[in-house]
Amino acid sequence: MFRKLLVANRGEIACRVMRTAHRLGIRTVAVYSDADRDALHVAMADEAWRVGPAPASRSYLDMESVLTATDAAGADAVHPGYGFLSENPDFIEACTAAGVAFVGPPAAAVRAMGLKDAAKRLMEAAGVPVIPGYHGEEQDDDALLVHARRIGFPVLVKAVAGGGGKGMRRADTEAEFPDALEGTRREARSSFGNDRVLVERCVTKPRHIEIQVFADAHGNALHLFERDCSPQRRHQKVVEESPAPGMTPEMRRAMGAAAVAAARSIDYRGAGTVEFIADTSEGLREDRFWFMEMNTRLQVEHPVTEMVTGTDLVEWQLRVAAGEPLPAAQSGLSLEGHAVEARVYAEDPVHGFLPATGVLTHVEAPMQSAHLRIDCGVRQGDAITPHYDPMIAKVVAHGADRGTALERLAGALRTFEIAGVTTNMAFLSRLVADTRFRSGAVDTEFIDRALDTLLARDPVPDAVLAAAAMHAAGAFARPAAGSRWNDPWSTLVGWRLWGAAEQRVHLEVDGGAVEALVAYQDDGTCRIDSGSTSLVAKPLRRDGDRIDLDLADRIVPVRTVPHGAGVHLIHDGRTYSVALPNRTADAEETASALDHVIAPLPGRVAKTAVRSGDTVERGETLVVLEAMKMELLVEAPRDAVIDEVAVSEGDQVVEGTVLVTFAETDGPSSSSAGQRGRGGVRTASEPPR
Repeated sequence: MFRKLLVANRGEIACRVMRTAHRLGIRTVAVYSDADRDALHVAMADEAWRVGPAPASRSYLDMESVLTATDAAGADAVHPGYGFLSENPDFIEACTAAGVAFVGPPAAAVRAMGLKDAAKRLMEAAGVPVIPGYHGEEQDDDALLVHARRIGFPVLVKAVAGGGGKGMRRADTEAEFPDALEGTRREARSSFGNDRVLVERCVTKPRHIEIQVFADAHGNALHLFERDCSPQRRHQKVVEESPAPGMTPEMRRAMGAAAVAAARSIDYRGAGTVEFIADTSEGLREDRFWFMEMNTRLQVEHPVTEMVTGTDLVEWQLRVAAGEPLPAAQSGLSLEGHAVEARVYAEDPVHGFLPATGVLTHVEAPMQSAHLRIDCGVRQGDAITPHYDPMIAKVVAHGADRGTALERLAGALRTFEIAGVTTNMAFLSRLVADTRFRSGAVDTEFIDRALDTLLARDPVPDAVLAAAAMHAAGAFARPAAGSRWNDPWSTLVGWRLWGAAEQRVHLEVDGGAVEALVAYQDDGTCRIDSGSTSLVAKPLRRDGDRIDLDLADRIVPVRTVPHGAGVHLIHDGRTYSVALPNRTADAEETASALDHVIAPLPGRVAKTAVRSGDTVERGETLVVLEAMKMELLVEAPRDAVIDEVAVSEGDQVVEGTVLVTFAETDGPSSSSAGQRGRGGVRTASEPPR
């Protein structure tokens, strides 16, 4: 076994690899960029080496810097995690040349599966079912359109070097094909340095089912059953589970055999995932699935496989890379129960799932157990930056059956407290509770179809409304040192010798305006009247940032986390942002913002779609930004004439940078009111709204 392992990655996967390495007695080495100097994976490692500035291209993707750190640390093995260098055959060969073991497959196997078109041809030769399409050498626009017509719309245009949902567009009609082709090529050039594409049939009711495979250098190859990754957003996996709902033994055997055949055909070593698309229009059938791609690395969703098979796949990787045979045979593996994983991201589902940045001012994960696992790469006080993927954690639950696993996952999401950045926690909770999802009748487009329901705004809970109003009225102000927290002489709460002290407050809860009358009674209770809602609340006790409120018929806890001039309130697994609006500033901002559009978040300008003097309509794309592993289309908030395009393609911009200014008009259009200069924003893979 290895003596010292360098983990060429960051975040939760780096932490996860280190946990297994430490359990096996292997010393660990972290690498870090300037943005990650204080990151959790750095703190967990036995030693850490700087590899460059914040951009991944100049640090984690810099092979020379990573290998220099490997040599300086005296590591005898490198684990790449996933992403970054994990599927770079040049890096694998460089490790071999440096006398360092690469914990992963041989370079030849990675090259064989690195380009989707070549991989499909290999799979056809190996007898693995491949989805109908065109994956040949012709790349002329007209020729590709001819192939798309032959295949039949709808079709998918995919970058041959793509992966992880990047470099892929859907064209439902011939008229949409040119834009899909151009967008795929642009993203492919930027992300993979290769703009070649393939075209394939778009299965209209698809399930994304993948098989975990493993092979060693002794001629052994096996699979560890399937994972269903069908609930997706922008081709990015959201929830994964094993076993796949509705899977039959016959189909499991067929898919497993096809996946092992794929691995054997390229002389594979280590952990890999063979991904299939299944047509479920007639239910799951062993003759209705096709090879999609092979990921020659560990997958983000590998914990669900570990929980249903009782294995540690990172340990398997390390043992195989050290020359040992596989720890088990196919006959010795079985599925035990059900596991499901949800990915917690810093993103704003209500606003097109835009990635979010900021400091995690509060993080408290639920307690882990044999049936609940939290893979997290951040701590309270860490920052989510625009430089890397915005995933915060993976929540994985196990149960004797699917229903039990989902209940445990739902409970974990309710008790996972995060404040400081916007997250998808509420969205995940609704998804897990959705009756259609619970039935198992989902496909890769389920989330898009159910989006209105999954993004519906629930009424503000009584506990949150009461806490928000009382906060705005000063009831939760921290007392002077040595005073009791609810001592009337040490708070900002109004007081009257006779009668109730009343105060009218104006605030925003998650961006929605709330007006309330707060009246303090002489018995210590507080009456809150807001619209048709009337509440009586009394703060019972305070423990740090937790306040227990007595709402007459029940006692409920609310967590208060200061945030700028406002506060985050955490209740029942939801984080609510409470702000005291500055009406003058808002009015000035709205008025001044009508003449320009700003960047909604930091990123790189991938394309400017307009020029000075152009006339645009509301919803027309102005600028394409690349940020946090996706393309964002910044759209015109109103009909306008372009005065100036203030940025150029390739520019790096920060949030708030002016992108485009509009020429003066007779007056602002009603459709632009309240846009605050951001314009409309959607991802490149979303349809226009």
